[in-house]
Amino acid sequence: MRTVSLPKVMLTHAALIGACAVVLYPVLWVIKMALSPSQAFSMSPNPIPTEVTLQNFVHLFTMQDGLLWRQLLNSIIVSGATTLIGVILASTAAYAFSRFRFPGRTLGMAGFLITQMFPGVVMAIPLYILLDKLGLLNSLTGLILVYSTSSLPFCVWMLKGYFDTIPRDLEEAAVMDGASQWLIFTQIMLPLARPAMVVTALFSFMTAWNEFILAATFLTDDKMFTIPIVLQRFVGDYSTQWGYFAAGAILVSLPVMGLFFKLQKYLIGGLTAGAVKG
Repeated sequence: MRTVSLPKVMLTHAALIGACAVVLYPVLWVIKMALSPSQAFSMSPNPIPTEVTLQNFVHLFTMQDGLLWRQLLNSIIVSGATTLIGVILASTAAYAFSRFRFPGRTLGMAGFLITQMFPGVVMAIPLYILLDKLGLLNSLTGLILVYSTSSLPFCVWMLKGYFDTIPRDLEEAAVMDGASQWLIFTQIMLPLARPAMVVTALFSFMTAWNEFILAATFLTDDKMFTIPIVLQRFVGDYSTQWGYFAAGAILVSLPVMGLFFKLQKYLIGGLTAGAVKG
């Protein structure tokens, strides 16, 4: 059995501790500003707050008669609907691109790839015109439609690659047992592709949860705002309310962190190997 020298172990741990400190330092700074009563930007390098208070969080939830609750609900609705639509459409499209051969298949995948070469803001003007014609400006429905279509190409590419790794023998065995194509897709392929679908869902959720430019372009009513627009309102032309901004940033990050901790077992799981084992 190979032994590792004590100096090497200590050096490795010291390097890891240093890397963690570098990564966590900005996070501690945000927490410090959120828990400090002042709205000014502190120049002290110490990330530990000298005075701890929750007044920044209290202000967020009580300002404008608790409007933040409505805006938080808007973000949850938009992100949840975008995730649901994205997963449903991406899984069916990816399975078709992976298993079926039809005219335009290669061109369709190339078209999905080309759309990823351009940032979403490039499409802001044509999308604005389309939503205006459809009467969907300043509505959550229009925003969900925009987010779902913009995240779909990446999701299809990712799921298609995962479906390609699943052996066709499983489907052929199911066909021999009399299973229909729909049964194969829902009862065999989707459970096996669960890790990739979780990643797809997280990507769709984070895209909708964190997006600001398109939301600020299409939404004008305070009651329709999502959380990123609310955070931007704390940044003024001549001053920034750093305490409120930091408190809001922490609130925005909590749902995504919770999802990662809840779904992390699926992110690293490889269910395909277990399906064909033996």
